[in-house]
Amino acid sequence: MELTFSKEEQAFADEVRAFITENLPRDISRRVEHDLHLHREDFMRWQQILGRRGWHAYTWPVSQGGPGWNATQRYIFETLSAELNCPTIQPFGPRMVGPVIFNFGNEAQKAQHLPGIRASTTWWCQGYSEPASGSDLASLATRAEDRGDHYLVNGQKIWTSYAHYADWMFCLVRTRREAKAQRGISFLLIDMKSPGIVVQPIPMLEGTHSFNAVFLTDVKVPKANLVGEEGSGWTYAKFLLEHERVENSNIGFSTFAMRRLHRIASGVRQGGRPLIEDPVFRAKVSATEAQLKALEVTTLRALSSMGTGSSPGAGLASALKIRGTEIGQRITELIFEASGPNGLVLDPAQMRGEGSLEGIEASVRGAAPNYFWRRAMSIYGGSNEIQRNIVAKQELGL
Repeated sequence: MELTFSKEEQAFADEVRAFITENLPRDISRRVEHDLHLHREDFMRWQQILGRRGWHAYTWPVSQGGPGWNATQRYIFETLSAELNCPTIQPFGPRMVGPVIFNFGNEAQKAQHLPGIRASTTWWCQGYSEPASGSDLASLATRAEDRGDHYLVNGQKIWTSYAHYADWMFCLVRTRREAKAQRGISFLLIDMKSPGIVVQPIPMLEGTHSFNAVFLTDVKVPKANLVGEEGSGWTYAKFLLEHERVENSNIGFSTFAMRRLHRIASGVRQGGRPLIEDPVFRAKVSATEAQLKALEVTTLRALSSMGTGSSPGAGLASALKIRGTEIGQRITELIFEASGPNGLVLDPAQMRGEGSLEGIEASVRGAAPNYFWRRAMSIYGGSNEIQRNIVAKQELGL
């Protein structure tokens, strides 16, 4: 693999950098820079700016209205977005359900849903996990009963990220009971305004709200909202999860967090010198940076295979998810360590972006909340223990 950018790729990087610099709203950039809580309008405002440029669905081929970028262009866009303090593009529409719809959906579903995903006028959430079906997703119990022209859906989903923001949910439901749990699962698109849907917040330890429990009671879902064939939902779910776990390599977050670590470690002083000059602490940072660089190269390999239309494979996708979340957590640990006593302060007003954001004291106040929140990285998207089982089975034949 060629690891130096060509003149064409460097020109593309210059184009991306210029666009972000000119168009990213300053108030959003400041919130991201200080790792503050973002609201729906913050995400949507930036994503719609990208949508008008044709860059929101940046992983899509030209045939589906995307820019048709190759793996290197996508990597450049993601790393520059992190470097320039862009909000993370929420993956539920462009990276998850969008590819499922344009690969397995019918023409009516493509016409109804793909434009809103490209333009970021529609927010999607993912209805997969259930209280008794997280790592063992195939045991899900939410059922969809055939009522002629519609399904009647009853059940509960949990840990549903941003369901309180969502307009639509892509949801796995059980349409038949079969001997093998993976059979009889179907993939439905559900309007979150449908009667019978109740979203219950799950507040996080550090005071933010992104997760929810979703209760579905006699929810009518038109059969036109069934993606692909009834009973084939597990096939579509695996396709989506392989893409999600490549996303969960968290290159963008780790790139941003590493910059934040350097900024804090350069501002905090120990023994009269910046902490980053301490040889022991610097060795920890350097080791983590080397691991991040190795992850970047491996992620490029996966993106390259996806760019040619093939799947990255369950084993590689799971390996990226494991390594990416471990590195992301390690960086937040180092930020917490660098922050010292000031990092122990929990200031809800600061997390909302109120008050002064200047000075090293303001920079380190989010260290503890971010550390605790990022403990979830190795659980969501399929716990790392389960991912190791997938690698052992798919790659090592154990």
